[in-house]
Amino acid sequence: MAETILSINNLTRYFGGLAAVENVSLEVKLGQLHAVIGPNGAGKTTLINLLSGELRPSSGRIFYRGTDLTPLPPERRSRLGIGRSYQKTNIFPTFTALENCRLAAQSRAPRPFHWVTDALAFGDTMARAYAALASADLGERADETALALSHGEQRQLELAICLATEPELLLLDEPLAGMGTEESSKMVGLIGKLAESHAILLVEHDMDAVFQLAKTLTVMVDGRVLASGEPEEIRGNHSVQAAYLGRLEEAL
Repeated sequence: MAETILSINNLTRYFGGLAAVENVSLEVKLGQLHAVIGPNGAGKTTLINLLSGELRPSSGRIFYRGTDLTPLPPERRSRLGIGRSYQKTNIFPTFTALENCRLAAQSRAPRPFHWVTDALAFGDTMARAYAALASADLGERADETALALSHGEQRQLELAICLATEPELLLLDEPLAGMGTEESSKMVGLIGKLAESHAILLVEHDMDAVFQLAKTLTVMVDGRVLASGEPEEIRGNHSVQAAYLGRLEEAL
């Protein structure tokens, strides 16, 4: 049985009187991909922001490998093994792909400068940066600036930056956004391979990709969980189809 490494218990976040996320509970297991889907405004990105620490919940708890993450800032969560990507590309455009990944690798364990330890650690940092690029199929583009990369390659670079922090849990927010068919297919392959050795929480609107990748699906509507289960359960769920006004059924 796959090991549960992330548990979300009754997570709620209010903005004024509006509940963007309300009493959401779910689990993410190691070696599996758990997709969260729903219409725009369902609370999916707010959920990821709560998990990464960029937002604090109004109530509820988040546990990662038994540690209560709820009060911890984003950098502490990252060092515990949680990485995230964003809807919009979040890179240093004038830096090379390798430099982007090196900065991420360095952020994993910042320390005071000392010329001996810093020199010894530099080789390890570079090795992790190169490994992250290779995992995102960008090894041959290491010395290219981020600006010189295509949109699809920039999305791959953001994934590599995430991997350079050596996470065990990946929070991926619409990694296929803006991609063409060929680029999407490549990214799906990369994510599928990563899911074999990581726990992944995926927010994505591409239903073909979601149903190809996910072991478990959670459907959110108006900040709440409407349904959760295996892909075939969700595919035949009439409440889900009604919430999407037939659009989900057509997409499948």
